[in-house]
Amino acid sequence: MERQDYRQLMRNHAGAPVIIATGVPGNRTGLTATAFCSLSDSPPTVIVCVNHNASAHPLIRETASFSVNLLRDGQTEAALKFSGQTGLKGEARFDDGWSVGVIGAPVMNAALASLECELVESLDYASHTIFVGLVRGAQFDEDAEPMLYFRGNFIGLPGRGAIAAA
Repeated sequence: MERQDYRQLMRNHAGAPVIIATGVPGNRTGLTATAFCSLSDSPPTVIVCVNHNASAHPLIRETASFSVNLLRDGQTEAALKFSGQTGLKGEARFDDGWSVGVIGAPVMNAALASLECELVESLDYASHTIFVGLVRGAQFDEDAEPMLYFRGNFIGLPGRGAIAAA
């Protein structure tokens, strides 16, 4: 299958956008992604897939930690900022809505849920690295509604949120 055909096909997979963040204040970076999933609940472990060219890639390896911040409906601006569509990079993407988690990774205060992870394993494959993170800290808002990413748009659940083009 051709790369472009595959990319077009995968746009039909609705996913939950997350912001993967790493670093310490003054040297933080992050990215918007949908390549995130739970691996195990014993111990609590997640997988994130990060492109080798992403600014967060070397910093995840260096700090051996990262956070996964599940976006809530209405956080399109944050999704666009961390996807690089606003022109901001690195530390400039972080505003006062972030704190330092229990193991030092940046955590988005208003996220639907945030998981702070210790890097325990990595596997390079083609253009990406699969990072396995042991969850060391977490927070969530059980009343918040999720955001979805589908066919290039950040959307709320049908009937609940507005559509915003990405």
